[in-house]
Amino acid sequence: MQKINKNVVLALLSLTSLVFLLFQLYYYKFYLSQKNGSFFSKVRGSQSGQDSTRWHVVRKFLGLISSHNIPVYLIDPLILGLVDKDIEQIRSSPDGPSPECKYFCAPRDFTTFALVDKTWKQEVSLFRAAEKMGFQWLKIINKDPRLDGMDDLSGIEIPLHYIFKLASHAIHLVVFYERSGNYLWHGPLRLRQHMDRKFVPFRKLQFGRYPGAYEKPELALVSIDDLKVQIPKNPSSFLEEMSHSRFLECRYREARAFFQLYPDDASLDAVEFRKKAKSLLHLAALTLNSLGVKFWLSSGTCLGWYRQCSVIPYSKDVDLGVFIKDYKADIIPAFRKAGLPLKHKFGKVEDSLELSFQGDNDVKLDIFFFYEEDDHIWNGGTQAKSGKKYKYLFPKFTLCWTEFIGLKVHVPCETLQYIEANYGPDWKVPLKTWDWKSSPSNVQYNGVWPVNEWDDVIQIY
Repeated sequence: MQKINKNVVLALLSLTSLVFLLFQLYYYKFYLSQKNGSFFSKVRGSQSGQDSTRWHVVRKFLGLISSHNIPVYLIDPLILGLVDKDIEQIRSSPDGPSPECKYFCAPRDFTTFALVDKTWKQEVSLFRAAEKMGFQWLKIINKDPRLDGMDDLSGIEIPLHYIFKLASHAIHLVVFYERSGNYLWHGPLRLRQHMDRKFVPFRKLQFGRYPGAYEKPELALVSIDDLKVQIPKNPSSFLEEMSHSRFLECRYREARAFFQLYPDDASLDAVEFRKKAKSLLHLAALTLNSLGVKFWLSSGTCLGWYRQCSVIPYSKDVDLGVFIKDYKADIIPAFRKAGLPLKHKFGKVEDSLELSFQGDNDVKLDIFFFYEEDDHIWNGGTQAKSGKKYKYLFPKFTLCWTEFIGLKVHVPCETLQYIEANYGPDWKVPLKTWDWKSSPSNVQYNGVWPVNEWDDVIQIY
């Protein structure tokens, strides 16, 4: 009898333990998973586990922002790259291209969306709702560069990035702002000292390393993995733009210090020249952009931007650089059509090409074409009366965006090296007397054009 009782007791204990274990599993799956996102049921036909977690976090985030009428759009480069390969199928199928979770289940720690600032202001209610859904969140703020200037270094702070984290996945929400050059700008992601640097893998966030500038994208609403989401209408164009989006802010504080040492020329002639130079630069940018020719601020115009955030009034011209590989025969006709006749053409496409166009009154536009060698880049110069050639050497550089006199325009990213190559270590000191054949620090004598080529390489109008 004692033996039977022991077996019954053991059986009852085992059954009780099994029931309790099943209850724990049921409770964890259907209650706790809804609170903290640690376990999710399968997406239609998708992988389970971690892959499914990513999809559910994105779904919950999209539900969160939809309930607050926040118009976000997908800018995640990995997902957009995958989408771009199937873009025609995605556009033609209202339910998406396949029953599998192919895009939002891609292996990664975060998914990136964008928000244009002026479309939303109610962040407090969003944070409260996010917390109720189990999200942890982080807000990154910094100073608003749009309010900076020589007379107004405001210090007003604006939100630049939001991060919403649920379970093991995070949503990176990048805030874009409209700038006066009619483009969108986002700031860098810089953590304050008290912030948790282990909250997400910050170094992997593609939109946090430096500021970026973008054209306003045309958006399309599509279905991806059973989720309705807005994406750039042309994902490949956006991804190409992203790879060259780095933005440099004008150095307002340094410019103000410069003007304290060298008071700005406020004469009527200087004011009038700046006005004409601005108009000429905008017209030149419109013309070159219409041709798809990439250019940047060069020579004195670049120096003016970097040193004083303005046009140097005694320069009397606007200087642009173009890589010779981007040269197009349509440039001269296009400028002529825009009302800027050719003033002179020196050199040839194969060697030392430069073009000069006549702007309003005595203001001219100079376009210097740059040639790339193994270890340096150079542009050429020609003396019309003697046929002598000159070469100006620069260290290799890449191009960044900036805003200059109301225009989104390129400058060399390595601006200081570029300026020092041309103007030497004393570039901060204004120098009104300048000989283009001998004053530049990087000038070299480069021989003489053969006399029988002068008609082609020295053309003055």
